[in-house]
Amino acid sequence: MGRRFSPGTDSARYADACGAHPARPANFRSRSGEALTWPWVAGALALALLASTLYALGSGRFHLPLDDVLRMLAGVQDAPSAAQAVLWQIRGPRVLAAIVVGAALAASGAALQSVFRNPLAAPDLLGVSAGAAFGAVLGIFFGWSTFAIQASAFVGGLAAVALVYAVGTLLPLRDRTLSLVLAGIAIGSMLGALIALVKTLADPYTQLPAITFWLLGSFASITAVDLVLLAALALLGLVPLALMRWRADALALSDDEVRALGLRLPMLRLALVCGATLATSGTVAAAGIIGWIGLVVPHAARLMVGSSFARVLPVAMLLGALLMLVIDTLGRSIGQSEVPPGVLTALVGAPVLFALMLRRSDA
Repeated sequence: MGRRFSPGTDSARYADACGAHPARPANFRSRSGEALTWPWVAGALALALLASTLYALGSGRFHLPLDDVLRMLAGVQDAPSAAQAVLWQIRGPRVLAAIVVGAALAASGAALQSVFRNPLAAPDLLGVSAGAAFGAVLGIFFGWSTFAIQASAFVGGLAAVALVYAVGTLLPLRDRTLSLVLAGIAIGSMLGALIALVKTLADPYTQLPAITFWLLGSFASITAVDLVLLAALALLGLVPLALMRWRADALALSDDEVRALGLRLPMLRLALVCGATLATSGTVAAAGIIGWIGLVVPHAARLMVGSSFARVLPVAMLLGALLMLVIDTLGRSIGQSEVPPGVLTALVGAPVLFALMLRRSDA
């Protein structure tokens, strides 16, 4: 029998032994320096997120001064009723939703990249985004209510992953990770074709614009009820990732070495994949398809604090929340009409990913 995996010590040692830590900036090379540095990185990101949140709550067509925002947040009721309505009913839920979505997508991306040992893994690798998108598109096509559309998107994301797992187990490949990736690519392409078919059949004056707008993502229609559901689903998905954060480092080892540590590899992978799927499905159901956050942010987090999943997870969540909030604030402020966040994440994500890859190759 293999000895048990000790989360406090074995994760970093085995990650180092198997070369899981990629090249990093010089100030992160020593283990003691890294241990002291990553809390500072997390603290700096938390302060930046707090400042960005206060700015986002006040910015927009209906400008709210910072002192009014602070007074309303403190419960002082001397602000105009219109300002309180904007803060608590419109802008507040939207800002918090952007934070939750960014954190959930970044955490899901970090988990999937660890599970599949692939830096290009993202929340849509297993067909989660495509399945959720197909469910929502069907709901719009059949004229369902907003809640029914969101429920259909959530169920579609979960069903897509279940289908990927079922197909992946049938593929005659010894590498189960490769089987899941191939099944995810195939089923994602099939769902993309079905989405295109529904768009072709949709009414071009009513249904098609709604489908296109939803596929680009939006926080414009987020309400307090939507925020509660989104936060509950995201929390349900993030709990397994947080509980498994130390054991996830062992996935950088070979399958035989992981089993020798006494870890149940299929259960570990299933817990991480299920957590990422729940979190991603919840975000897609609430805000639509928003890409690149789950792909780019984990790369940036690893460059900041190294490859230990226990450190990458909180830093990626903070960084993802900050980036998503900045993008949403920018999208509703730069023009007369709102720019969907899916457009801005693609415009920002592609150059950022290229820059990160160049920095990693030079490090």
